[in-house]
Amino acid sequence: MKINGHGHLLPEPKEVPQFMKDKKLFWIDEDKKFMRQGDWSRPITDPSFFFEEKLEWMEQYGIQHGVMLNLSQLYCNGWEREDAKAAIQWQNDFNASIQQRRPDKFTTGFVVQPLYMDDALAEIERCVEKLDMNLLCLPTHYLNKEGEWQTVSDDSLKPIFELANEYGLAMEIHPYDGEKMVKLKNKFWRFHLVWMMAQTADALHFYALNNFVTKYPNIRTCFAHGCMLGQANYGRRLQGFDGRPDLFEDAQDPRSSLGHQNLFFDTLVHDSYTLQLLKTRVGAEQIVAGLDDPYPLGEMEGVARSYPGRVIDFAVEADILTRKESELIWYDNVLRWLGKDSLPLHK
Repeated sequence: MKINGHGHLLPEPKEVPQFMKDKKLFWIDEDKKFMRQGDWSRPITDPSFFFEEKLEWMEQYGIQHGVMLNLSQLYCNGWEREDAKAAIQWQNDFNASIQQRRPDKFTTGFVVQPLYMDDALAEIERCVEKLDMNLLCLPTHYLNKEGEWQTVSDDSLKPIFELANEYGLAMEIHPYDGEKMVKLKNKFWRFHLVWMMAQTADALHFYALNNFVTKYPNIRTCFAHGCMLGQANYGRRLQGFDGRPDLFEDAQDPRSSLGHQNLFFDTLVHDSYTLQLLKTRVGAEQIVAGLDDPYPLGEMEGVARSYPGRVIDFAVEADILTRKESELIWYDNVLRWLGKDSLPLHK
């Protein structure tokens, strides 16, 4: 059995509300060749961005179930309150409809905007109580009311984490908006290839220091893309914590959360030796299969020698993972992260 713990779906062009296009918040071209937002556009590089084609793609590669996250373009950082509220409610309704149409094939996440706390709490309640969703997706960072970029792993977001803990939610922390945070020219895809990794490592840094694993024991959090830089700079973070204790007043030792049963990381790290480091750091039991399909930075056929599951397969061939560990990563670990004993894999 294979469950993909990190995938994405786009709505059909007609499913995007007119106000989204009128305000240039987000829309899909009628010919489905581009997704757009303001003056930004991105090519739609694979048919499996859409529902029916996604099912065909999953069938082709033997993937029984997919966890579909929210669209990063719709974290709504810096948006006006009413625009953010409307866009987020629409996005969550769309994701819920995917789960309702094929619960055997899809588990879907929902998103909130932390800047607007009352709206965020009401939306969590709505998505859990009315839409039967249990996966909260958060960006690594958001724009606070002072206009400063702040990690979501911050005690100022205590109400969100307390409510998520009360509901026992799974959580996904995913990077985006790097080009808005760092004043560098967006050349050679640097914000996706380098700065996204730094954003996720930063979120993990604060998650550990603020001791969220102990404060919120009912939340199971997965960091996207293996939080690969967070694994690589673990020793440096310890050196800093030990060497400058004056800078870490009231902070928790990062060692205490390493390999914690409620911290998960997906396999989308692109090479098996980085996956080996991830296994060494946190243990195979805390790794979930994640393909980041159908983006070209995901494990997609047609991108060099890539195909869905390539990193896991090669890790088994190279004796980095045992066959049993790969099975856990594809199935059991994903279920533990989601907080489920099983999924309805047959309609």
